[in-house]
Amino acid sequence: MSAKALLNFGNTKSDASKLAQKAEKALETYPFDDISPAIALKINPRAKRMALRLDVKKRVVNLVIPKRGSMRSAYLFALEHKYWIRHKIDELPDLITFENGVQIPILGVPHEIKVTLDTTLKTTSIELKNKEILVFSNKEDVTSRIKRFIVAHAKAELTALANKKANEINKIIECVDVKDTSSRWGSCSYDGRISFSWRLIFAPMEAFDYVVAHEVAHLQHMDHSPAFWHACEDLSANYSKGKTWMKRHSEDLIRYN
Repeated sequence: MSAKALLNFGNTKSDASKLAQKAEKALETYPFDDISPAIALKINPRAKRMALRLDVKKRVVNLVIPKRGSMRSAYLFALEHKYWIRHKIDELPDLITFENGVQIPILGVPHEIKVTLDTTLKTTSIELKNKEILVFSNKEDVTSRIKRFIVAHAKAELTALANKKANEINKIIECVDVKDTSSRWGSCSYDGRISFSWRLIFAPMEAFDYVVAHEVAHLQHMDHSPAFWHACEDLSANYSKGKTWMKRHSEDLIRYN
């Protein structure tokens, strides 16, 4: 891993090219890697000042630089905060991958992944049974298959619960989708389309339920007014416990990869 450039481009291809050259030259000129290989330069035309922002999902610290910012100043800024950068990266919890013997929570209930390798099989089958995720496959590496299974299971659970709650308030959901997001656990559009992070499946049921209630409540109130929060509370099975868990522990969900 090494420091890299992540660009928020301008409005033209010319702007994008100039920003790209500026960032790449900075990486060649200044030893950002010596500060931390987990630094990502992010040139943002809308930024007014330099800032450091931890991206838990990508496991990098974004060094946000204004379009006309000095690369030397950016390096010195990162150097000044090198211990903060290293500390933030070092304290990130280890990633959890979907491998044989790993235990993962499904809606708060621990499930152990058990993989049975059988070269005579033609397809891979996966099922949830008795607090286990049973995998039968002719492939040695089935992590991607297990992930797809979990994503599909998350979508099914989220869709069922969202529609149930929408029925309670006489609203119709046009579509429920799952995405690979980390900063927003859910969203609801004016046309009744709701999306969730698939990683919510690893949250306890009360937190899972709260996030679904939150987005369904937006079918009534596309804001965060007192009326919205009352609707959210009414739709939640355990509003206080679910909301508190998401505030305190939601970043833990990013570990599942």
